[in-house]
Amino acid sequence: MTGVYVYEFAIGMGPKIWGTKKGETDYSIRAIPIGGYCALAGEDVEDDDLQKIPEDRRLQAKTPFQRFLIMFFGAGNNFIYAILLLFFVALIWGGTTMNPVLTGVVQNSAAFNAGMDVGDKVIKLNGKKITNSDDLSLYLALSDPTKKNTFVVEKKDGTTKTYKVQPKKVKKDGEVSYVYGIEIKQENTHGLGQAFVYTFKKTCSIFKQMGVTVGALFTGGVKLNQMSGPVGIYSIVGEQSKAGIASLLYLTAFLSINVGFINLLPIPAFDGCHILFIIIEKLKGSPVSPELQNKFSTVGLALLMLLMLVITVNDIIRLF
Repeated sequence: MTGVYVYEFAIGMGPKIWGTKKGETDYSIRAIPIGGYCALAGEDVEDDDLQKIPEDRRLQAKTPFQRFLIMFFGAGNNFIYAILLLFFVALIWGGTTMNPVLTGVVQNSAAFNAGMDVGDKVIKLNGKKITNSDDLSLYLALSDPTKKNTFVVEKKDGTTKTYKVQPKKVKKDGEVSYVYGIEIKQENTHGLGQAFVYTFKKTCSIFKQMGVTVGALFTGGVKLNQMSGPVGIYSIVGEQSKAGIASLLYLTAFLSINVGFINLLPIPAFDGCHILFIIIEKLKGSPVSPELQNKFSTVGLALLMLLMLVITVNDIIRLF
């Protein structure tokens, strides 16, 4: 739309397994089913010169706003795709209410012994505001199960009460888990209007999960060995496929938002880093040289490949 010359539009990464050329652009499918890319003129000056690409067709010749749109909508299409998938799932199979209300408290469990009741609506966990059941799951996953966790709940009569709950340590089949003894079963929702409501709530929830999780990576709340790469995701996809097409479509939407969100972070080789360079350009009044941007991207890509290797090794260890 902005007139930038596109060398290749690829779905997937790695070796090309299929391709066709339409106009000036190669369209390809590549072997590794992770994301994809657009190879644009302006990203490699030497290639542009060899191909004799006109200056006005190169990325750096476009206005900062045009370049921002190009960089943003690579990730933006992941978001649009995910939103459409979530809406489709809610419309065909139904959505859920996502209320953080306890529908069950197991007898003699940690929550039961602390005094929590069925019908309690969790509004805070360890000082973090809880607006839906996803928030509760997220902050429980990030909490320290070896210590007492503070639940603030709204009782059926509208009053609020605070409980400190120490989850019980349970060892089964050699694996240790910590059990609170609370259950939250969601009501199903159906209809066009409810599909819109569910899609909005779930999309916002996934974005919040991503933001909190990425923040926890830097603060130590999430450890490197808790992350999953292609091998781990393959295992998760296998499990979700057993639960039916709706679960698989939801997982696809979840992963799509993950990919888009990560791609917008200011990390070298990602679109977010290019957006950062555009912001720097606006602040300093002159563009960052393409050569410097390419160096940042090369270093960033090498570090990402190293990170991917470490995560993949962890995934394989977990499998066995």
